[in-house]
Amino acid sequence: MSSTGTRGILCPRCRKFISADESECPYCGLRRPGARRILQSGLAFLYSMDLIKVIVSVNAVLFILSLLINPASLGVSMNPLTLLSPSDRSLLIMGATGTWPIDTYGGWWTLVSASYLHGGILHIFFNMMALMQLGPFVLSTYGLYRFILLYTVTGIGGFFLSYLAGIPFTIGASASICGLIGAILYYGKSRGGFFGDLIYRQAMGWTIGLILFGLLIPGINNWAHGGGLLSGLLTGYLVGYDERRTENGVHRALGFFSLLLTVLILAWVLVRTFYVLLFA
Repeated sequence: MSSTGTRGILCPRCRKFISADESECPYCGLRRPGARRILQSGLAFLYSMDLIKVIVSVNAVLFILSLLINPASLGVSMNPLTLLSPSDRSLLIMGATGTWPIDTYGGWWTLVSASYLHGGILHIFFNMMALMQLGPFVLSTYGLYRFILLYTVTGIGGFFLSYLAGIPFTIGASASICGLIGAILYYGKSRGGFFGDLIYRQAMGWTIGLILFGLLIPGINNWAHGGGLLSGLLTGYLVGYDERRTENGVHRALGFFSLLLTVLILAWVLVRTFYVLLFA
């Protein structure tokens, strides 16, 4: 039996298996799905990996490293809110944000890195649990590149509003998580119908819970939460979601830029961290 030698690929938009020679995807209509295969193969890891688990893993690794920088500061605490808390020095080195790092050291890059740092074991636990609950829905609704864009932009937006409000020192994934909630709120309200209304009510429940949590628990950065939520609503509106607008080249470019920016900044965080661990 002879073989035609035709290679199969996954369509960059709908992820259906098609021939690489197709001029148009028979499932979603994407033109030239096999074009720029070298670039696509170089980015194939974005589709093969579980993005939510990757984000959780990065947060966990950075949390462990933040504890290792200054282990003498940990001590033993009976307060669960301060259990396994990195020192301020550790967090400053690794990219905590706020008026102190930005105004004193010019650390605008910390608007990105702060979303991957946490101040205690309960802090990272609850944030990652929220991410694992909300992330898959936003990822499936908005698509891979728009998810990356949402997660990055809303973290920056939340911490930038926090900076403008004069918060001196802050960290945590909750700004980005609130951004995901904002994107879900927009989706539910925009979609409407029974399913849209159900999603909207669930997201409103998360929002009310966040507001109450911020009012009752001291030390919560409500400015970052609010900034993330508003950024999520706005970004969700601007980029749209799959049912209304499929991912296009602009979304992919912005998503890839957001990913590249995050990777470069976190690589800088690791360089600083290992330098301190090895030489300080």
